[in-house]
Amino acid sequence: MKKLFYPLGMVTLLGFAALFLYFETEEIIQFDSQMAQLFGDNKVIVLFHYLGETKFIIFISLLLIAFLWFRSNNYRGMLFVVFTVGLGNVMNQSLKKWVERERPDVPQQLETFSFPSGHAMVGILYLFTIAYFLTEHQSNKFVRLLIWIATVFITFLVGLSRVAENRHYASDVLAGWMIGYTWFVLVAMWYEYRSRAFKKHTL
Repeated sequence: MKKLFYPLGMVTLLGFAALFLYFETEEIIQFDSQMAQLFGDNKVIVLFHYLGETKFIIFISLLLIAFLWFRSNNYRGMLFVVFTVGLGNVMNQSLKKWVERERPDVPQQLETFSFPSGHAMVGILYLFTIAYFLTEHQSNKFVRLLIWIATVFITFLVGLSRVAENRHYASDVLAGWMIGYTWFVLVAMWYEYRSRAFKKHTL
């Protein structure tokens, strides 16, 4: 994993903390309103919410676990998926219940809490995890770059779909991306540390 990713994880943690503390301020409320006007009811972006649905994420995660198992018996990689997606989802639900922020006031709104967005948080976790393993042994830098650019773009649209649907405030989505990325970095650091330790032990 690029060392640049590590300090960025600290930045996103601080960004999440700031949103956690100040999401009820006038500035954040105004930001949410502007984003809702900009992306609200965008029919194209709305379609990407399917990529953040729980059943779809579980299915893709199980496929990734099976792939890591059959390809190379990568048990640490399998734990990587469990930690990022599984524990990440538990973390998201716990944060929502802790903060108890109500969702936007629209007809037929969901009854669960809003902060941080699950689509944004778990979306970035499972998509970045897939990209991580697709590029782990990829020697072509251009291919690695393309994979990560595509991943970031899709992650962006999955999160924005919740604003387009009026299911979340933009600050919920931003918070989900930030804490999701931070958790992804922590798990990746653990994975890489254990991989290095295993290689040293087998030398």
